[in-house]
Amino acid sequence: MDIETDQEKQHPIVDITIIGGGPTGLFGAFYGGLRGMSVRIIDSLPELGGQMNALYPEKYIYDMPGFPKILGADLAKNLIEQAMRFHPEIHLNTTAAELNQSPVGYEIISKTGEVFPTRTVLITAGAGAFTPKEIGVENEQAYAGNGIYYSVEDMQAFAGKKLAVVGGGNSACDWALSLEPIADRVTLIHRRDTFRAHEATVDKLGHSKVDVKLWTVVKSVFGNGTLKGIEIDNVQTQESDWLDVDAVLVNVGFRSALGYIKQWGLETDRNHILVNHNYHTNLPGVYAAGDICDYPGKLKLIATGVGEAATAVCFAKVFVDPEAKLYPGHSSDKKDI
Repeated sequence: MDIETDQEKQHPIVDITIIGGGPTGLFGAFYGGLRGMSVRIIDSLPELGGQMNALYPEKYIYDMPGFPKILGADLAKNLIEQAMRFHPEIHLNTTAAELNQSPVGYEIISKTGEVFPTRTVLITAGAGAFTPKEIGVENEQAYAGNGIYYSVEDMQAFAGKKLAVVGGGNSACDWALSLEPIADRVTLIHRRDTFRAHEATVDKLGHSKVDVKLWTVVKSVFGNGTLKGIEIDNVQTQESDWLDVDAVLVNVGFRSALGYIKQWGLETDRNHILVNHNYHTNLPGVYAAGDICDYPGKLKLIATGVGEAATAVCFAKVFVDPEAKLYPGHSSDKKDI
């Protein structure tokens, strides 16, 4: 699908500008179009799909309604197709640096000086500016991308390899299970004896051929230009062992930061934007949805994020047009969208 980007310095005003082109932002763009709003998406990444496309395109997602399982890349493709239904204005490789109030609402200023006037704003920037966490051992960077990896772009790159997966969350467990049929051997290394993954995933892991090493951490890596193995320590017994591996996949989380968004005058807490039950921030006409926002009872799931986006867009619609109905009716009631 071809998406044209406009490099003009001054852009026309739109009803809503969505900061972030991941699943939540894409569904928000679709819903804005469904509500008859003019929509713009701004994303610092070179393609739509957000972290799902950038970090785990070949990872199966099991908790999206309507899909028993679907690859991240395929879900992103479907969401992009849905979002393009109403032809939103797309700006990729564009970092939103400033948010300034204006007589018409707001002006978003990009890092390169582009001006994006908008009546309302929906921030769906996921974890914000993020970088994968490292294991934290000596010489780790020497093997980054050459034996040590922090994401999977092509599962076949691990075919026939002796692989160690480090972590105990959903990503680590899912990758261990997905790569076990492809790799020669998969060892999952986790520093505790409990997992942060879904219960069904942990149960499946226990019935798989993945060699699970609990209470274990990576102490060091060794090789000669090419990774040959790792030293592992049992944190309970203090015993050390050597494990021959060709590759290490690190899934121990991310360091996230709001980046420029931190300077926009929004109420925040621990790199999250605080919102009310309407997903409205403390700034008039500015909303947030998905992983970047927080409120009592918040759950960080794609399924909840897309619902938050739809709700936020409906409130933004009423903000732009006070005579509009908050509830749009069922899309199935419409003759043609």
